[in-house]
Formats: sequence, C-alpha cells, structure tokens
Amino acid sequence: MRRLLPACLIALALPMSAPALADVKDGVDAWSRGEFKEAVKQWRDPATKGDPDAQFNMAQAYKLGRGVKQDLNIAAEWYAKAAKQGHLQASDSYGHLLHYQGKVVAALPYLQASSERGDPRAQYLLATELFNGVHLQKDWVGAYAYMTRASASGLAPASRSLAEMDKYIPLEQRQRGIVLAGEIEKKSGQIRTQQIAGFPIDTKPPVAVATKVAVPASKPGSYPDGTAPGFPGTVAPINGEAPAAPAKPVKVAAAPAIAGKWRIQLGAFGSDANATKLWSGLQSKVGGLSAYAHSLIPAGQVKRLQAGPFASRGEAEAMCSKVKAAVVGQGCIVVAP
Repeated sequence: MRRLLPACLIALALPMSAPALADVKDGVDAWSRGEFKEAVKQWRDPATKGDPDAQFNMAQAYKLGRGVKQDLNIAAEWYAKAAKQGHLQASDSYGHLLHYQGKVVAALPYLQASSERGDPRAQYLLATELFNGVHLQKDWVGAYAYMTRASASGLAPASRSLAEMDKYIPLEQRQRGIVLAGEIEKKSGQIRTQQIAGFPIDTKPPVAVATKVAVPASKPGSYPDGTAPGFPGTVAPINGEAPAAPAKPVKVAAAPAIAGKWRIQLGAFGSDANATKLWSGLQSKVGGLSAYAHSLIPAGQVKRLQAGPFASRGEAEAMCSKVKAAVVGQGCIVVAP
C-alpha cells in the first residue's frame, strides 16, 4: 500500500508526478526547460530501481517520443510497472494505451477503474464498449450513464455519441441511465475526496470485468479528438442498430426507475406548434433532456410546456441549470408534485 503522491503539470499538459527522489525532481526541471534527453537520463535510474513516479515519467517520454524514440510498447511496460505499485495516473494512461493498441480486453479493467474515479476519457471508451456489446455484455443503461458523465465533463465526442444513443436507447432505459450517472458521479467524488485526503489506495491490479468467450481479434482503436496527446484523434464508433432490449448487465448495476413527480417548466404558449418547436430545439442543445417526456398542460388560454418526471427537486434544478447554460435567455422553473 502507498499513499497518493501529488502531481504537477509541465510542458504541453504532460502530467509529471511530484518527485520522491532528487533525480526525479531534476528530471522534471529539465523537462520544463525543454531538455528532454536530460530529463530521461535523470529518470532512468530511479525508474529502474522501482520508483513509480520516475516509471510514469519514463512512460510519458516514450509515449510522446521526447528525449527518446517514440515506442508505445516500451511506454506500456513503464505504465504497467508504475500502475502495479498503485500509481493512479499510470493506471489511467495504461488503460487508454492498451485500448488504443487494440488490446481491448486487457484495457477494460483499467478503463472501468478509471471511469469510477471520474476520468471522462475512460468513461467515453467504457460507454462505447457497453453500448456495442462486443467485448462486454451489452448494457445500454450503463452505457448511457457513463456517456452522460463523460459529456457532462465537456468531452465533445461524448456529447455527440450521447445524441446518437438517444436514437436507439428506449426512453425508460435512458432515464435509468441518468439516475445511474448521478450515482457514478457521487461515487467518483468520494474516491477523489479520499485521494486528496491521502488515504491509502489499493495497489492490486484492477479486477477483471466479465467478457465474452472467444473475443475476436481487435484492430487498434482510437481516442476522442484532443484527449490523448501523441495519438491521432478520431471518435470511436458507436454501432447503430434497431432498438432492442439489451442483454442483462453483468457489471454495471442497474439503477432504479425514476419514481419522482418533480417537473420543470420551460414556457407557456398559445400555439402547440411553437411549444413543440421549442422542445425540439432544446433536446438538441441540452444534454440528457431527451431522456424525459414533455407535456403541454392547459392553463387558461395558454399551455405550459413541462418535462419530467424527475426523482427529486435537486435533479430538476440541475436540469434547469443545464437548460439555462445551454440557451441564453431560456427560462426554466421547477414544478413541485
């Protein structure tokens, strides 16, 4: 067991861990000055002797090809060594790299652990796997939940994939996915709090997730654009298919169906057509809104455009905040049961 070490950022958003040895710090300083070969020279000895921060930094150097010739296989070896000692950044990067290299089954335990810690790139990749059901048993509720979290973190490819999922995943499953997304965020927040507090972390490798037998060989994958320095950026595909009941989840626990009666009101209209037009426009701009049903409630000579149901006031208020942030000037109020 070891305690989480703080991290610092250096050139081009390359994360480097705080040094445990003077050589590691000297290497970070050299890297900051653009002296990449000197940095690698300083890190190699402590990395060979087992320092996880130096091992992680060596992996980054080999991944980006700075100070050494780019070699993703050597990068993976250094990531694996650091991850085995409980280095969380190394564990996250190792899962991403394995997936990129097409070693999806090996990557899945790391991606799942990273997703539970709140890493949006891992959540995006895991959601895609759960949706397609090639390397994991299909779970559209879990897929929608993780893609919702990745989208909420600002990952553009996740937002596009979430809109694509809306075309195939039934409304009831999307609603359950939104509830599960909230549970995932709560859990990841607890994990981050423990890390900041310096609680001991588990140094055991992530537990393997259930996979299908005789998985076909995979081609090298790709990362969401702009999220994996050093790799080409294209969006991992989501395979469209006719809506059908997905197989029973084997890994992500199904969330309970929404039982609340809270709603949000988006306006009042004298014309049904205008209300429907607004609803259609908001669905395309506000992530997750399409998971809810809309209704027109008569009120004198107008009809109120409302959406829901939400499980609690908090969830309804959160959706109103998203609506107002997505569309400047758009009103939204919470309607109690």
